[in-house]
Amino acid sequence: MPATPPANQCVVDTGTPPIPEARAWLAAYDGRAGDALNLSQAAPGTPPPPSMMAKLAEAAADTSTTAYGPIVGDGDLVARYADHVSGIYGATIAPAEVAITTGCNQAFFIALMAVAKAGDSVILPEPWYFNHQMTLQMLGIDVIPLPCRPEDGFVPDVERAERLIRPNTRAIVLVTPNNPTGAIYSPATMAAFAKLAADRNIWLILDETYRDFMDDGAARPHDLFDDRAARNRVIQLYSFSKSYAMPGHRLGAMIAPEPLMPEIAKILDCLQICAPRVGQKALVWAVDGLAEWRDENRRLIVDRAEAFRAALAKSNQAWSISSIGAYFAYVKHPFAGIPAADVARRLALEAGVLVLPGTYFGSKSQADHLRFAFANAERGVIAGIGQRLALIDPK
Repeated sequence: MPATPPANQCVVDTGTPPIPEARAWLAAYDGRAGDALNLSQAAPGTPPPPSMMAKLAEAAADTSTTAYGPIVGDGDLVARYADHVSGIYGATIAPAEVAITTGCNQAFFIALMAVAKAGDSVILPEPWYFNHQMTLQMLGIDVIPLPCRPEDGFVPDVERAERLIRPNTRAIVLVTPNNPTGAIYSPATMAAFAKLAADRNIWLILDETYRDFMDDGAARPHDLFDDRAARNRVIQLYSFSKSYAMPGHRLGAMIAPEPLMPEIAKILDCLQICAPRVGQKALVWAVDGLAEWRDENRRLIVDRAEAFRAALAKSNQAWSISSIGAYFAYVKHPFAGIPAADVARRLALEAGVLVLPGTYFGSKSQADHLRFAFANAERGVIAGIGQRLALIDPK
């Protein structure tokens, strides 16, 4: 049999998604500590409310949703979302600055392809969302890690970032609220990074997937859209999946300067032509129709974060929360010198708690941390986590 031709080396050199490996640990759990607790994936714990399910069913029965739609998104949703985010940020965002994508992962892929090519470099705070690092590597873009420190609450430092900029650096990526750490960056931090991007004429790519889960739902996340000069270098990303509990419908959004939109449309046209239209049609109603439900859901997640803090206090005090916010807590484990993957595997096998090791989100420097994703766990389940952690002897 003739040899198989080689695959794209950039793809071959990219690690595989790590979650299946972690799930295998929990599959081997024998039930000794009670029901298994899967705190590994950032997914909504419940489906959309019945009113949204009805809108999705209605949209699925509409034959117009079986046809191709506009490449950058259905006009009704683009306009509704532009008006919605204008209210959130207190600045006018035009429909011409909005594109609807097939999930936020696709939005990130499009953003990076639009502003950087193979051989360029992008600054990515570490720990990072592993799909971001994988995307950059597959595109042949050099990842420049920006180490974030526990003593800073895992908030990136702008002066450290400036020292990392190279002649071929095209963008800095920020994720807030952060996956995996839960850290929420202040408006001042984001303004400092926007100024750096402006000063060095590079892009600032801002992933706000978890924007709707801030502690203070009324607070404006940042004021970057107030300044037209700053906006000309900002690409903002969002996911409808978490806020509307509909990840299977794969819908995200981008806000970008209007001059960049033709390039974004080229990439969209080659990837999927248009985002799924059933979900788009339902969201036209849901952006306003589910406003109260989204806020109730936000308060529920904030309450679960408080429950997690209380639960951890009941375990061995050597377990400590380095940062927490939105869906996530980034927790320092007490097993000095033992890699995070080994600790996570022990938690799954001995305590029935599945979490992800910090090294899934960066280098060996993350070996003393674990990511807990508690958003899909009921408060009563979260309350028992402390007792589960106490089953693992740090000595």
